[in-house]
Amino acid sequence: MLTPFDASSSFAKPTADCRVLFCYHPGMSKRSVFSPFADVLGGVARRLGLESKLLEARLRRDWPAIVGEAIAANTRPDQIRFKKLYLSVHNSVWMHQLNFLKPTLLEKVNNAAGTELITDIILRIGDLSGPPPPLTSALAHGGPPGPGEDQLAEAAAHTIGVRDPDIRGRLTALIAQAPSGSRDRRDP
Repeated sequence: MLTPFDASSSFAKPTADCRVLFCYHPGMSKRSVFSPFADVLGGVARRLGLESKLLEARLRRDWPAIVGEAIAANTRPDQIRFKKLYLSVHNSVWMHQLNFLKPTLLEKVNNAAGTELITDIILRIGDLSGPPPPLTSALAHGGPPGPGEDQLAEAAAHTIGVRDPDIRGRLTALIAQAPSGSRDRRDP
């Protein structure tokens, strides 16, 4: 016969003073079976290799808040490749000054990312007068056509809980582009 565990013991010794099905043992975890949405989204981004692209978009959007107004006025994040952040700098004087500030900038950028995604910063003199360059996408270079209206509506229903509108829009587009799995791909 099954018996419950004695909570006062470090080993599970059976006792007969509580009901078998409703006994509590302190060694049991109090964790929920559901993961927070942020953890799920982070895992999906890691598996799809989107962490650096999400950080790139966040850096472009929040650059003044991350590095400060003075540095943001003379720099612009260009791209992230192979864990290196490429920055466009206004002139050689700022480039020289930022060489001394690289460790501080790295710390600020990685704090914004929540993990160490960037290992180095590459500084290049560039034009900062126009709008920042758009994010490039593999689908923008001759890929398959975009999703239909019904796919976008269904994807939007799945991302309604995401607060950040930029991330919600990108996640909606990503979900809408993913195959639905409802049809058999072997049939022509």
